[in-house]
Amino acid sequence: MTALHKQNRSEITVAGFFPRSAFFVLVSTAWAVSAPASAQTLAPVAITATRTELAPFDVPASVDVIDGESIRGDGRAQVNLADSLSLLPGLLARDRLNQAQDMQLSVRGFGARSTFGVRGVRLYVDGIPATMPDGQGQLSHIDLASIGRLELLRGPFSVLYGNSSGGVLQVFTQEGDGPLVLGSSLATGSYGLRRLDLKASGSAGSLGYVLSAGQLNLEGFREHSAAKREAGNVRLDWTLSDDSRLTLVANTLTLDAQDPLGLSRTQFNTSPRSVDPSAITFNTRKTVTQQQLGAVYEYPISADHQLRLMLYGGQRETTQFQAIPVAAQGNSLHPGGVIGLARSYGGLDVRWTSRTTLAGLPLEVVGGLAYDTLREQRRGWQNFQGSVLGVQGALRRDENNSANNLDPYLQANLKLDARWTVNAGVRRSLVRFNSDDNYIVGVNGNDSGSVRYSAILPAGGVAYSPSDQWRFYGSAGRGFETPTFNELAYRLAGTGLNFALQPSRSNNVEAGVKWRSKTAAMPRMEATAALFQTTTKNEIVTQSNVGGRSTFQNAGATRRRGLELAGSVTPQTHWLAQASYTLLDAQYVDSFVCPVNASLCPAGQVAAGNRLPGIARHALAASVGWRPPAGWRAGLDARYLGKVLVNDINSDAAGSFTTLGVHVGYAADIDRWKLVATARIDNLTGRRYAGSIIVNEGNGRYFEPAAARNHVLGVSASYRF
Repeated sequence: MTALHKQNRSEITVAGFFPRSAFFVLVSTAWAVSAPASAQTLAPVAITATRTELAPFDVPASVDVIDGESIRGDGRAQVNLADSLSLLPGLLARDRLNQAQDMQLSVRGFGARSTFGVRGVRLYVDGIPATMPDGQGQLSHIDLASIGRLELLRGPFSVLYGNSSGGVLQVFTQEGDGPLVLGSSLATGSYGLRRLDLKASGSAGSLGYVLSAGQLNLEGFREHSAAKREAGNVRLDWTLSDDSRLTLVANTLTLDAQDPLGLSRTQFNTSPRSVDPSAITFNTRKTVTQQQLGAVYEYPISADHQLRLMLYGGQRETTQFQAIPVAAQGNSLHPGGVIGLARSYGGLDVRWTSRTTLAGLPLEVVGGLAYDTLREQRRGWQNFQGSVLGVQGALRRDENNSANNLDPYLQANLKLDARWTVNAGVRRSLVRFNSDDNYIVGVNGNDSGSVRYSAILPAGGVAYSPSDQWRFYGSAGRGFETPTFNELAYRLAGTGLNFALQPSRSNNVEAGVKWRSKTAAMPRMEATAALFQTTTKNEIVTQSNVGGRSTFQNAGATRRRGLELAGSVTPQTHWLAQASYTLLDAQYVDSFVCPVNASLCPAGQVAAGNRLPGIARHALAASVGWRPPAGWRAGLDARYLGKVLVNDINSDAAGSFTTLGVHVGYAADIDRWKLVATARIDNLTGRRYAGSIIVNEGNGRYFEPAAARNHVLGVSASYRF
């Protein structure tokens, strides 16, 4: 795959219909592109989103693929993935400019309520889960410098990945091949951005290797938002004598970040670079360390049968200082204003793939068993000592928690003839939570307990291929989403885990079409569209959210339905144009009692028909660029996002916005050297807007401002031995 080739495949899914269909037709004329950066023939890309290797165009589901060079290209700051994913329909990725809370990520509205980390979306790195058994995931350890490709699966077939799989995001590290290549990338930019990455890749005999390390320093756009991150990633691939393959992946992360918290409407309007005084008073901040090791072994038993074994383990420690008032911690049941989490986790996945026949028809079957486990020590301390604030004080919480899942799964693909294919699968997911309370003091009694959740998750679909230019598909599936430990962590009253919280269950349907040009007289073009609907019962919603501490409850039914459009065109050699559009209508079908805060919920309940917060109804992104493999290159990109409601009662919203970015660069190949210099300006017009929001923040501090006009200057160099 060439460095700047981006395969941006989205699809059109029919699962429900709603007003403004005329607008959909108008938007469908827009191009959405992911075309090659040059006229040379590209190697075919096989993706694994549905656990069988297919070209993205042939996958009977909504799936997108981005190669690593596109993620790192166009002079991007590479602070996180958010600025590289805007062209993926159905996905909303937002940089919070707050490294203490990671980026926000939601797929078709799943994950939008998360105040930190990723939930509702399954994450994998090199086939190893980055989502824990409870459904909470992290993106901070992903090494952007060594990404080979990223896959995004949306729709019904994502439920076959188990708990909290509203979508599936998979990242794969580059595979080492050929002679040794040493490279370095350096970037500097607005608001104290400094980034340095080092990488070595290549192969020696049967061993391929990629080693990467990097450091990021930020002063931050806002006050009290400085951060420092150091990370490393290693991938080793062995092809063994019996044609089996062993892959080892190891990574490490150290993060130290200040937390500027959110702003109220008044603070956001008058001083978007400021912080609430409580952030300074308590010196809100977070430190994280993580180490992880994983192995994937693939053994071809025969030409038609393959065994795959994945093992992984790791540990993650987090300390977070919150802005909890001293008076609130006077309650003997209060768990304090400092959170300490020490987590160890691991698991395995055993999978068998068989290619056989059924009634003379080609049949591919994938069966497996996944087991994941998480153990954490959760402690809480007061965030003061006497009159000194923002320091670790007396112990107020101490418990040992565990979660694990045991999930057998089975999938099948039956090709009826050259045009028709039937796909089906089922997964049984069993998730157990347990808590042993070690802090039993006075009225703070023993809060130990356990709970288990289970579900059978089926999915099925049919695909029709009338020609090489067209693919049609339809699918349906049933998913479920358990509460995470962070959502179980607190009760509205009392102490201990909130075991009354139940999982939400969803029904998903979609239909889609994909098209690509095949005649030499036409420029290379691709277009996809997907129409979908998801209905959910027992939606998990915010009950209260004050001072960085949230409690949750189950609401009634919700409905998400929408349209995704994308396509690609290469008008002539080296030109690349891209665009995508998402319409997402997400609302509460049932009313429910809302947080016990009269100022934020004066009616005492959320009305049926209210929109789900944290979700934009309209999202549109486009870019055009001149991208030759050597010489000058340049491009322009634009993004529009509709307003995003900040709470369940829909009383306020982050306004819609349009931003522009421009970049220019020069690439040169000099003997064994490859040199690239880039310059980029984002938010070219200096638009003031909220880049992200904190859903249902109990103090009304919903808004997290985006950066004003900012620039990045970068240079990279690599030498091939």
